[in-house]
Amino acid sequence: MRRKLVAGNWKMNGSLAANAALVAGIKEGLSAQACDVAVCVPAPYLAQVQAAVAGSGIALGAQDVSAHAAGAYTGEVSADMLGEFGCRYAIVGHSERRAYHGESDAAVAAKTVAALKAGLVPVVCVGETLEQREAGKTNDVVGGQLDVVLAALDAADVARIVVAYEPVWAIGTGKTATPEMAQEVHAMLRARLAAKSAEAAAKVRILYGGSMKPDNAVQLLAMADIDGGLIGGAALKAADFLAIVQAAA
Repeated sequence: MRRKLVAGNWKMNGSLAANAALVAGIKEGLSAQACDVAVCVPAPYLAQVQAAVAGSGIALGAQDVSAHAAGAYTGEVSADMLGEFGCRYAIVGHSERRAYHGESDAAVAAKTVAALKAGLVPVVCVGETLEQREAGKTNDVVGGQLDVVLAALDAADVARIVVAYEPVWAIGTGKTATPEMAQEVHAMLRARLAAKSAEAAAKVRILYGGSMKPDNAVQLLAMADIDGGLIGGAALKAADFLAIVQAAA
């Protein structure tokens, strides 16, 4: 049985005061949870949040990671650096990185490999735009994004990743895939994983990242291949985030 994971992606939000209040609120409301919980925070706040979540059962994650181990890459942060701040997870290939920074599937694969080498768990994001969905290209686009990553990994490494399906058309738009629509894509992604390694496919958690909220979390998380959520806006309010954690328990 795959243990569910609820990971908050704070995106470019937060301040020292707001972060302290948010983490305190999550910790206060977090009982002995029956799922894994993580917060992926902006790089400048890693040290603050590392200290704040120590001993709480909340894992720390980064929102990106460099494909390079070290060197003349101004502004980038390596996987080893993230490890020094206690990061367990690193988001790679988020739709915003792909759209605003031109990250290719190959770049996402390279970042996945770099994260794994440093002992981090990469949260590999895949997803399609509204135009691609309406053209009937969802499986080709989303499956193709995952295939490029899988081609760079051996079966043992595949078992160590997390996949997040984020329909781009459902992020911040108020639209959400129905549970059945999301499950259909998740099942397809698990089949792609199984083509690489059936053993790994049974272990890999596939998160839903398309505006999961307290009012739809129970229905989404009831689907057979939805193993948690990559939470955006709702991760910035302790009560909303805790409600989703509770739904995953």
